[in-house]
Amino acid sequence: MTKTSTGTTKAPFVHEIRVGWGHCDPASIAFTGHLPWFALEAIDSWWETHLGGDGWFQLNIDRNIGTPFVHMSFDFSAPVTPRHRLMCEVTPVRLGTKSIEFRVIGRQDGKQCFEGRFVNVFVISDQHGKSIPAPSDIRAIIEPLLLTLPIEAK
Repeated sequence: MTKTSTGTTKAPFVHEIRVGWGHCDPASIAFTGHLPWFALEAIDSWWETHLGGDGWFQLNIDRNIGTPFVHMSFDFSAPVTPRHRLMCEVTPVRLGTKSIEFRVIGRQDGKQCFEGRFVNVFVISDQHGKSIPAPSDIRAIIEPLLLTLPIEAK
């Protein structure tokens, strides 16, 4: 359970990924380049679930709203393998005027393998990235789901 910005608790959103042999490098672990792909698949699933079936494709094509990435970062703590399902926990952690930040934690067999941060900016898709404020209907969905994180020491 996670504590949201409204002080309520909510079960985390988890997207399951089957890691296959084809995702692996010669060391028999998932190729590093596939890990962002897995995280982005999980974020897309988060959008689909919370927007009633509309993911990134529908936002871009049907609503003319893009959310390109302006930042991605990863911390790795254990290898990802085909041995277990990869469970990707997706949580929105910050909603700015024109941007959203997600945290994705990837776990296998209960062990954390990676944590990533992903920042997207809201844009008008067919105007080549003209930024816009987060649409009010989307903001209304996201705000109650924002996770309250402890302040990191600097």
